[in-house]
Amino acid sequence: MPALSPEAFISQLARSLPLLSVIYGEETLLALEAADSLRAAARQAGYLEREVLTVEGGHFDWSQLTDAMSSVSLFASLKLLEIRIPGGKPGVEGGEALQRLAANLPPDTVTLIQLPKLDRTQQKAKWFAALEKVAVLAEARPVSRHELPGWIGRRLKQQGQSLNQEAASFFADRVEGNLLAAKQEIDKLALLYPKGELTLAEIRDAVANVARFDVFHLSESWLAGDVARATRMLDGLEAEGEAPVLVLWSFTEDVRMLIRLGRGLKDGRSVREMAGELRLWGDKQRLAEPALKRIGAARLLKALTECARIDRQIKGVAQGEAWHSLKRLAAILAVR
Repeated sequence: MPALSPEAFISQLARSLPLLSVIYGEETLLALEAADSLRAAARQAGYLEREVLTVEGGHFDWSQLTDAMSSVSLFASLKLLEIRIPGGKPGVEGGEALQRLAANLPPDTVTLIQLPKLDRTQQKAKWFAALEKVAVLAEARPVSRHELPGWIGRRLKQQGQSLNQEAASFFADRVEGNLLAAKQEIDKLALLYPKGELTLAEIRDAVANVARFDVFHLSESWLAGDVARATRMLDGLEAEGEAPVLVLWSFTEDVRMLIRLGRGLKDGRSVREMAGELRLWGDKQRLAEPALKRIGAARLLKALTECARIDRQIKGVAQGEAWHSLKRLAAILAVR
């Protein structure tokens, strides 16, 4: 069964309470909200006892899970069993225990397994495949920049407020990369303003600039041809003390990726076919081919030469300031 988004998972809880749920992914806020909603639904359904097992390090006694599966409470007939695996790797013994759990779900028990972001190898493991067959999965993926205005709008709608496209885009710029702070800003708006449509002026006055930028998402801005966002991200990364060598690495890798993509397309291959070898996932896969057509091979080769010059600046063997050059490079690649 494919993984649901946390929003879809929460909606499904209103219709039915799964006996086994697996919540995983890197967006902490969404994972926490999905888990809290399951706990609330379980309590409402009469699952009043709660037992939590936390797997930390390689010394967890997996017999505790066997005991939890077979134990009967003296005080409540229904139980919520939570299994938390923060490292995402249960080990050989744990993997076997999770497979036994999937094959024989304990009676009168709702089970929740919480995991971090899982790579492809972990998702192909026998223990995860066994869980996947019987569990309802919810994956807490990051909310991308182009999804963020819609996410904000849905949250505001829940509290009876709305905003137009311009205000939503401004709001998203203020909170990009910091979903927990975005939620707090949305909650604040419910206290400051009555229900109804919020103006851009109100958003400007109320919403703090709490954006946090990830160098691994930097390429999405210039691939999309968004000069302003690319510059804003670089300003944020510089202010946060990010190492310019890591930012340069991001540029260099993605410029090389586009060059390789162009060669592959000329040979008759498709973007989807090359996605694995070029590490094209999510928004990057959607943006890569249009960016290649917009930038062109000649400008990509010049950008690669510029990357080499910035590398010498970082090492102190060429004149110029690296951050200034990185922003100029972003503008060159993003310009339409």
